[in-house]
Amino acid sequence: MIPAVIVQGHRVASGLNGNPRFPCGTLHMQRPHFAALGLDLSAFYLGTLNVSITPMSYTVLKPKLTFKNLKWHPTEPAETFSFFDVAVHLDADSPVCGLIYYPHPETKPEHHQRADVLELLLPFTQGLNYGSQITLEVPPQQMSFFHP
Repeated sequence: MIPAVIVQGHRVASGLNGNPRFPCGTLHMQRPHFAALGLDLSAFYLGTLNVSITPMSYTVLKPKLTFKNLKWHPTEPAETFSFFDVAVHLDADSPVCGLIYYPHPETKPEHHQRADVLELLLPFTQGLNYGSQITLEVPPQQMSFFHP
């Protein structure tokens, strides 16, 4: 189990930052491209939940899915995206299952995340607030977590 704290992100994926290049958010624009490649995001809220795992770090091992050089925007460059399984434990209740959304930093033109932040795709879930402590469960063959 990986301890994490919910933090505010750039609010671009959800469209809450109001950037006119991404009306309704980047995930809204990316969703049909992911669907065409076999990834259905319809069960998830169209925004990412950003979590900090500091002081831990992670290494990408074997993603569940990777889409290379995906041209999802008419003027922005193509990007590579990977996805990893995640179970989020909020308390003693059953975990909320979702995906870690990982736009590869080397292909992402802007809105980079800190090295300790992961972006999660989850169904809409009550009780998630900035500063809330949660735990993550990620298959060890997909990502490894460690203390630097």
